[in-house]
Amino acid sequence: MADAANWTGRVRPIPPQPRGPTGSRAGKRRSRHGGARTQNAITQLVRENDIATKGFTTSFTVDQTPDAVFAAINDVRGWWSGEIAGDTDRLGGEFTYRYKDVHRSTQKITAFVPGAKVVWQVTDAQLNFVADKTEWNGTEIVFEISRKGDKTEVRFQHVGLVPAFQCYGGCSGAWGFYVNESLRDYIVTGKAQPTDVAIP
Repeated sequence: MADAANWTGRVRPIPPQPRGPTGSRAGKRRSRHGGARTQNAITQLVRENDIATKGFTTSFTVDQTPDAVFAAINDVRGWWSGEIAGDTDRLGGEFTYRYKDVHRSTQKITAFVPGAKVVWQVTDAQLNFVADKTEWNGTEIVFEISRKGDKTEVRFQHVGLVPAFQCYGGCSGAWGFYVNESLRDYIVTGKAQPTDVAIP
């Protein structure tokens, strides 16, 4: 403790501390750029996490109206090749999709909002090209339709079809074809020309 007899009442000034790199203009620029890089990395991680936890997603835009897009999606036989039996165009409807001896699945329509959204819940599936033939059971296939300027966007997501599944590579690749090519072409041309792709 300081000797009280020697106390002068003056406070010793604290010398200014040098500013770190972020205190300078260059440092601030680096900080901003570093922040942008960090945000991009976070965004990428979120996207990867969405795929890992929610499933496969893809989208496209067309000139046609949301109602025309909605109608084409629900005419499943026009764009998803294989044998389809049942109702594909009403709320509560159920239909079965079969592709040779490779894939069989039953879908129930759980959401049906004209011009906006369709959801199929997979209630029973048998995928004969993977060890766990029930990987699709309980997953949901979602079509969301929205207006983007003078275009209509279709956003597709197979919720639950995650990279941890053995079928992810084949199924996501086939969905990419059926949605981005077969369905899109059907919406644009109005001609049903589904092309055989083995999976899904």
